[in-house]
Amino acid sequence: MTSPARRPPVVTASVPVIEPPAWALSQRALLDLLDSGWRLFADRYTRPDGSLRYTGRLSTRDGADDFFEPFFNWPQLYLLGGADDLLPACAHHWHGVVAQMTELGMFADEFEIGYDWFHQGESLLFTYFLTAADPAAWADRATRFADLYLGPANYDAARRIIKAPHNGSGGAREGVSDTPAYPWTEAEAAQYGYPLDWLLPPDAPVPPLADDPRLGAEMRERLGRGDAAGNLSVAGLVCNAYLVSGDERYAAWLREYVGAWQRRAQDNGGVIPDNVGLDGVVGSQLDGRWYGGHYGWTWPHGMYSVGQATAVGALSAALATRDDGYLDLVRSLLDAIIGLGVKLPFSQSDSANQGRWRAHLGSDVDTPTLLVPYRHSDKGWFDYNPIQTSVPFALWHHTGAAEDRARLDALRAATGYDWATVRPFRDKEEAGHEEPWYAYLCGDNPDYPQQILAAAHAQARRRIALLLANADRDLPEEAIHLWQNVNPVVTEALAQLMWGGPQVIYNGGLQQARVRYFDAVRRRPGVPDQVAALVSAIEPEATVVTLVNLSATDDRVLVVQAGAFGEHEIVTATATGAEPGWTGRDTEYIHHEPVPSSTELAVNGPHLTVELPAGTTVTLTLRLRLRAYQPSYRQPWE
Repeated sequence: MTSPARRPPVVTASVPVIEPPAWALSQRALLDLLDSGWRLFADRYTRPDGSLRYTGRLSTRDGADDFFEPFFNWPQLYLLGGADDLLPACAHHWHGVVAQMTELGMFADEFEIGYDWFHQGESLLFTYFLTAADPAAWADRATRFADLYLGPANYDAARRIIKAPHNGSGGAREGVSDTPAYPWTEAEAAQYGYPLDWLLPPDAPVPPLADDPRLGAEMRERLGRGDAAGNLSVAGLVCNAYLVSGDERYAAWLREYVGAWQRRAQDNGGVIPDNVGLDGVVGSQLDGRWYGGHYGWTWPHGMYSVGQATAVGALSAALATRDDGYLDLVRSLLDAIIGLGVKLPFSQSDSANQGRWRAHLGSDVDTPTLLVPYRHSDKGWFDYNPIQTSVPFALWHHTGAAEDRARLDALRAATGYDWATVRPFRDKEEAGHEEPWYAYLCGDNPDYPQQILAAAHAQARRRIALLLANADRDLPEEAIHLWQNVNPVVTEALAQLMWGGPQVIYNGGLQQARVRYFDAVRRRPGVPDQVAALVSAIEPEATVVTLVNLSATDDRVLVVQAGAFGEHEIVTATATGAEPGWTGRDTEYIHHEPVPSSTELAVNGPHLTVELPAGTTVTLTLRLRLRAYQPSYRQPWE
């Protein structure tokens, strides 16, 4: 069922904004801070053509993602309500970086020639958000890029596999490196170990990197061909094309490809295998092992990369086909890994990602908590870390199902630290605060909006300071991660509070949201100027949204959309109101307390128009029917 084309019902706010809420003032101040931040980054780090200031070359297949990641959430900021000129600035930088990558030999026809999807998924977030922000301008690219994976250059339809872990505009790209040995450094080997670790006996001396069979011909033959679980992130690219076009070909491909991986997981006891040979058989290139594939269970990141790719694949298929059966791929994986957990202080774990989790846990690093294994090899499960909550949270956000909420509640009960604690850290995903947000949504973390906004202010200011301190550096190739580390646009807090949605799954996901907003006057995505929004509940039967017009002189009109893609139906909306007369007479010395009222409106569609006269606020309680309509990037007036 497509969303109905009709004029949305109208709610007019009448509650006066006498004392502006602290969260609303902080939210608008953050939007202003981020606006100054992206302009500063563009001025100090980019050239007139939009590309990044970089004079070096790229010596491996790696690196293209690092040129896109500094911009990935800039169009997301525009979608939230960023400045009008941010959208053309984003397009300018996208084109500049694509030309830069083409000149450096990494791209052809505006798309990566061939690399793994742990990295391609990261860089393509920029394209996905641009497509959502300006569908008409990006539709041709969205479909052209997805079509790379519907044909035989990358995809074997008979065996339902993508034919190599490295793939792209050049088709299936054999091998994992253009050098005789994979360029793995000694520091990386010490942190993550080696692929194909079973090729050397446990007591064998470690050969030089250039002569190590685990990094040379064996790796090229065993890991450089056939499908890998990380390729499930291609589903985000294909779903992006579906959202902009509505073409059923893309939904059909998602059914076929994600469905094939789901059957492989079922045959493996619920845990998704990480490799499929060119013959379509799991383990055929790894002497029968279901683990050990490229960016899979053994090396280098395990559950961190496999879990995100699985979530991207299953959520994309469920969104496009409106069949939540694909989500069992994520459920079975989570339940299996959680079932292997132990309670142990993180400081005593064998984690390969100490820095990330120590920042996340802070003073609780010595507190016994649930740790789950991230990796598996011939020696069994190892590399114990806290579970990455973004994956089970994204699952529950999509379904609203009791079983998926129960999993989150059980994880919360099993941790030894307080989920309500907000720590002002940054991680690569521009996320990591799902736990205190969930506590807020459960009703027992009431100060979360102010705390997460304060953390976002602190992080943005820190990055601006780092941006300025490093602006004159001529970066060598090994230092190009600086750009994403000083990206001053921080959007996790805004996505949570304004949209009621988690930050996008970083390795190639699409945005989730209970509600989005459109400026009805300027006909563009995002809240109008001086409007703040807070989602305080995201249950289908009671999604609660407060809108505040901080301007005391100017009226605002916006459209509230149910879902990131207009996929939900607003069945009814109950709006707070107030009787007129709160100002009292001009001869009085104080205002009167507003007399509250409420009205319920039948909506029965994905959109609701909200009029916000100057200095007014309204709280809407929306009863939703989830996934009632075909998801689409269509805007309300189309």
